[in-house]
Amino acid sequence: MALRKGSSVALSGWPSEVQMNPAYVPGLEVKLGALVVLFSITLVCGFAPLCLVRGAGRCNVDPETRHKVVSLVSCFAGGVFFATCLLDLVPDYLSGINEAFSSLGITLQFPLPEFIIAMGFFLVLVLEQIVLALRDRSAGHSEERRALLVDSSVQSHDRDGRRHSHVFSLSLHSVFEGLAVGLQEDSQEVLEICVALLLHKSIISFSLALKLAQGKLRRAAVVGCLLLFAIMSPMGIGLGIALTETKSSPQHQLARSTLEGLASGTFMYITFMEILPHELSSPQNRIPKVAMILTGFAVVTGMLFIKM
Repeated sequence: MALRKGSSVALSGWPSEVQMNPAYVPGLEVKLGALVVLFSITLVCGFAPLCLVRGAGRCNVDPETRHKVVSLVSCFAGGVFFATCLLDLVPDYLSGINEAFSSLGITLQFPLPEFIIAMGFFLVLVLEQIVLALRDRSAGHSEERRALLVDSSVQSHDRDGRRHSHVFSLSLHSVFEGLAVGLQEDSQEVLEICVALLLHKSIISFSLALKLAQGKLRRAAVVGCLLLFAIMSPMGIGLGIALTETKSSPQHQLARSTLEGLASGTFMYITFMEILPHELSSPQNRIPKVAMILTGFAVVTGMLFIKM
């Protein structure tokens, strides 16, 4: 992190305020572009099932083939998420927060940076379980309970009144996903995280919209749910941009790094509680799934190695 900041300060030809603050370099344009692309792709993937289900009366794509393709792409996204979090987000976060503590003259006797990551993980877990508990209480009958994020798959079937809770739960961690993009100061890192989010949100948006459309909900309700889900990551990106654009100080850097740590914990939650358990619990295509996970991990690893 420190090396990247130093390199941006040394840029020639930029105004002095740009040299002093990396947030003003063209990385801002990359973030704004990521905001627009994430919002647009999420909506496109969400509206596609509406044309298939509402237009033709049924989905013309073979369900088994569709499920296999979506599952393999999801496994690839899981590998990308894992590598992005472990090899990119976490190291930069630890470097930034340790630099902030050093600037403030704080010596830690407790692994606070790692604790913040864990709090990001538990934040999404607790919020999701609260929504799930409220949903179960309103249901009033006993049936198999599955995590809301896992229930966003194409094959899950719930009642209409409970589908809105799925969207709400998905939106909770979408804000932190976008926050992870907005808080980055390096354009290459923004692109890497944005690719991971595009893969993940495209799959979730398509699956969620297909399930809502097949459930005979009103078109306006489906569109409203998709808009809510699509806007959350851009909202997180906007919040991250606002934080990186404000005047830099040790206290500001500490607050920004703390949010980045919470976002890293969210990425861990998505990888280990949403994507991998759901995909690997199915007995179909086990070896191809593992291969896709390793491929996704290898792609990000190669990108980071080349960048070095």
